[in-house]
Amino acid sequence: MQTLKSVLDGAAGEGLISAEQAGTLLPYMAARGVALQSPSKADALDIAGSAEDRAISPIEDTEAPRFVRGFHDVLITIGVAIAMAGVWGVGAFLAALPVIIVLAEILVKRQRLALPAVLLTLLYVHWIFVTTVIALDSFIGQPEPEPVLHFLLVMLPFAILLPPFYWRYRIPLSLSLWFLSLAATALGLIFLALSRFTGSADVLADHPVVASTIFLVAALGLFALAMVYDLSDRFRVTRRSDIAFWLHLITAPALLYAMLAFVFLGDFANERLFSGSKGLPDALIIVGIVIVLMAIGLIIDRRAFVTSGLVSLGLAIASLLQGIEAAPEGYVFLTLLIVGVVVLTIGIGWPHFRRWAVAPLPMTLKEKLPPLR
Repeated sequence: MQTLKSVLDGAAGEGLISAEQAGTLLPYMAARGVALQSPSKADALDIAGSAEDRAISPIEDTEAPRFVRGFHDVLITIGVAIAMAGVWGVGAFLAALPVIIVLAEILVKRQRLALPAVLLTLLYVHWIFVTTVIALDSFIGQPEPEPVLHFLLVMLPFAILLPPFYWRYRIPLSLSLWFLSLAATALGLIFLALSRFTGSADVLADHPVVASTIFLVAALGLFALAMVYDLSDRFRVTRRSDIAFWLHLITAPALLYAMLAFVFLGDFANERLFSGSKGLPDALIIVGIVIVLMAIGLIIDRRAFVTSGLVSLGLAIASLLQGIEAAPEGYVFLTLLIVGVVVLTIGIGWPHFRRWAVAPLPMTLKEKLPPLR
């Protein structure tokens, strides 16, 4: 016995309607009382039954990006990875792009496979990067341009070549990466202008406060963009939700590092951002920043936002623990233990933590957020 969602997904899979139209029709029809007969409780609990026949509730887990719809996706993705490794070994970057396009036409445009679409997007981005680096090495030669200009020249092709890829295949990850490339290009232009204006060869080291502020503004801009997509799809049934997922995955570490940069201003001139010379006050500030990020993730119901921040925090904790007199294995495993316990605690108690975080908010804001469960 099928649900309305499974029927619309089936129609999209057969090419009768697009996946975006299916996602848009679902809330439209549900709001007007259009529904199929729901399976009985016994059928819903029968794990041996057909997965398509089970009731699917978007409220049960509002963060469910469409990566895999079956092991068929996994098998095809493995095949794509192996085949592309062979293509790169035989034909290098010259043969990679045509193969990527052909596979995208078959697997994404026709069959609408989610996981292969993600891999093909990453392969396309990798091709852009490799081709750009080779072209710069071939045409610019010696001496190499200054680091900021070189970064800008590497980012520009992404901003130009990702839009047609998204327009053709409508892969959420490709649009999110395009937004990231635009932000990176804008940062490159800003820092290049600052370098010319101040005459500094290393703006990051010479003007850490200004650099940290610029990074924070860029991260907040990406977060605001992600929230625009998130709030436009409260029940997370359309492609906009997947775009927001990838943007949050990018924004979380960007926000964390942008805020931590103010704590570690003196380390910009070093080879690494963090040093082990920071004391307890700095560690408490880091904890406070992470708590704020965790609260934001709970409110907007984005586990990816929280876990990405915790992974980035793990790097900071490891750097701080380097200051203690212990073998490297000691602080590495201690970092893993701390981060692991926090992730497990948040993951297991997510619905309860989110209820506590959302409860104090005004009703007007609650109505725009994903529903509690």
